Amino acid sequence: MKRLIERGLMFGNLVEVATPTLVARYNTALDKLIGKRTALTEFHIDLSGFSPEIGDEFDDTLYLNASGCNRQFIILGLDQMRSPLLNAQFSTTRSILRKFMDDNAGALSSLTAREAVLGEMINSVWRLSLPAYVLELHTITVDANTVSGRVTEAEKLSRLIEVFRTEDEVWHDDEHIARMIELAEKVGDINNHPVAFKTTVYKQGNFHTTHFGGLYLFRDVDYPALLYRDPTVAEARIEGIERVALNSASDVGHFLLLNNLIEPIVEARDLDAKALLRQRQDFMMIEMLANVAMAPEELARLTRADLRRIAMRQGGEPPPEFELVGAALRALEEGRKPPTPRPLDPGFFYLHRAAPVADRELVNQLLTEFTALDIRQLYICNKPAFYAAYRGWSERKKDYVVEFLARDYAPDKDAVWNELFGREPSAPTPAPQIGPWGPFTKN
Repeated sequence: MKRLIERGLMFGNLVEVATPTLVARYNTALDKLIGKRTALTEFHIDLSGFSPEIGDEFDDTLYLNASGCNRQFIILGLDQMRSPLLNAQFSTTRSILRKFMDDNAGALSSLTAREAVLGEMINSVWRLSLPAYVLELHTITVDANTVSGRVTEAEKLSRLIEVFRTEDEVWHDDEHIARMIELAEKVGDINNHPVAFKTTVYKQGNFHTTHFGGLYLFRDVDYPALLYRDPTVAEARIEGIERVALNSASDVGHFLLLNNLIEPIVEARDLDAKALLRQRQDFMMIEMLANVAMAPEELARLTRADLRRIAMRQGGEPPPEFELVGAALRALEEGRKPPTPRPLDPGFFYLHRAAPVADRELVNQLLTEFTALDIRQLYICNKPAFYAAYRGWSERKKDYVVEFLARDYAPDKDAVWNELFGREPSAPTPAPQIGPWGPFTKN
């Protein structure tokens, strides 16, 4: 994985923690959460405050997520919003935590100016011991505070102030006034610098979880279903929802079509379908050559013409998906309407992308389960699966993939995303959030 890290394709955009003050704040919060402290004097953290270096130190990559259900977090500053979330057990964790930070940016700015904010993302169940429990996960409550308990103290002060304003006799209660002054000295001016959190409860609708071998739950659709890989899920007692096996590509394809969750890429007006299909053919030919002894060592330097010529001579049989993708590409180049693929056709998923629905990212992640040869989409939409696949690739394929992503994706990620998947549905532009060091931007 060293090449990925060196080229900024793994552990990118993590926040550096290198000053004694920040390290001390992190350690105080970590000790309160899990009873441990790091001996490192500098490290990097993700959106939730997880550090891969500390994970190595503790030999525990889940030190902030022991049960894999209720993720804990440490916030040192709002700049963490630009960071990825590592080792996510739920596809919704990143978006919910970022939404919490965005909704409460003002309070977090005030709080983190003095100390770390720590807490837990609480599900309705504390441990997923049975597959059926997945259906009970409807909301996430973000329980957050500082090490010193400033949020709790501020809530107490707010209640005292409200009583002071509404009950006349309290004006003469010296003990009540003294308590207000004592709390104000601890938490500051909460009228001009509020530290209370406005929103802490978030809906968890459709999502993916790594539990039970990997599950996709789609319940906010016309025909809900639980998509599973582990055969024990099929045997488990789960009532009230259809189950679809991920090892049945045709069943998954029918499910996606039935719920209008995907659209043909050949009909997308905001996409150069011919360019995408050519690129997917390239990826398929790279797979053909990856383990062929006679193939050139430096696949990344080959032109498309060279790649096709060598693959046809030395690569053996192309993958079964190649034929359908090629047929669609030829039809487009000749001005004909491509044939409509069926879910049972090899290559069906390579001719579709997520429709412009609310859970588009989740649908695109699901598509990668069946389009693994498209290394670009796999990297963008399903990084855990990408990293797992990367470990098993030949050295020449690793070189090709790293060079391709570093050259064609990393320099302008937003542009590539928009070209492949279309722009997000238009929405009102929110006012920029201002942190203690000025405005921050969305990653």
